[in-house]
Amino acid sequence: MRIFVIIGWLGAFLALPAWPQSAPAAAGTASSVASVDAPLLSAVTVTGVQPGPGLWKVSKGDHVMWVLGTLSPLPRHMEWRSSEVEQAVAQSQELLEQPTAELKVDAGFFSKLALLPSVYGARKNPDGASLQQILPPPMYARWEVLKRQYFGDDRGIEYWRPILVALKLYQKALAKAGLTNASDVNKAVLRMAGRHGVKRVPVKYQWVIEHPRDALDTIKQTNLHDISCFNQTLDTVQNDMGALAERANAWSTGDIQALRRFALGNRHESCVIAVVNADFAQQLGLHDLPGRIGAAWLAAAQAALARNTQTFAVLPMDQVLAPDGLLPQLKARGYTVQAPDEMDQ
Repeated sequence: MRIFVIIGWLGAFLALPAWPQSAPAAAGTASSVASVDAPLLSAVTVTGVQPGPGLWKVSKGDHVMWVLGTLSPLPRHMEWRSSEVEQAVAQSQELLEQPTAELKVDAGFFSKLALLPSVYGARKNPDGASLQQILPPPMYARWEVLKRQYFGDDRGIEYWRPILVALKLYQKALAKAGLTNASDVNKAVLRMAGRHGVKRVPVKYQWVIEHPRDALDTIKQTNLHDISCFNQTLDTVQNDMGALAERANAWSTGDIQALRRFALGNRHESCVIAVVNADFAQQLGLHDLPGRIGAAWLAAAQAALARNTQTFAVLPMDQVLAPDGLLPQLKARGYTVQAPDEMDQ
């Protein structure tokens, strides 16, 4: 599961994850040469009530933190219900919320209103260029095939920035595969905390844009590695939707071994993360956003473990499973970390 970046009035265009799982391939690499006529595989997703995965246990002495690893996308018609999570939340003193980054604009109300036309202008390519003009011909040929399948005769999208077309294409591909990023798992955990009177502890890394108009000008003028990310999203839609469905099913049914096999993530999310952490973040004066968010979570987790007998936490699954994820980092700092299937043995 990705980590969310909340960026206010710009969120309509760039609501993005912030922890990469793999580096994006450059446009024109071997992964980009799949046949434009490759058939779209039908993904089969689970439905109905599902328990999700078990909980990871982090401990030091008699202090424990139970961690739920979340994932996106998940099956659209799956209903998550876990008595194990409900019980663990109810017995905890605090709920450590999923970490986020938040961008705030240092501007008055009227200044924000004046910026709105500029925000919407950032949707289109500089100088009104079309995708056909800016994409390499083989890549544009692949896009034409997918455009017919997902957008029909929509001509307006031909003038959108490649990164924004990639986001929209990915959303439509998820819907066709029976998947959704709009999972209610995190909200369900928050509701559990509310029912049982458990204190919620937000974990946010926040930064302020002091000169928002300059920032928007930067967004409009830089290509943000758009074409590379667009290329990887074409790869994901053509080749990876079946694997994403299998990974979603594994989370839903609690198959930890299968989740470990799918720990490499997906190319679309990785490339979008890379975009945020490249030109955009650099231009805004924000370097190593994933590292900063991770450091904020580690500090919050260690503080919660010190003051509470029991804490509950929600983390993206890649930060639970990846060798360099946040749970392995806690283990390296002297905490005992046990996976659900390790405790069952």
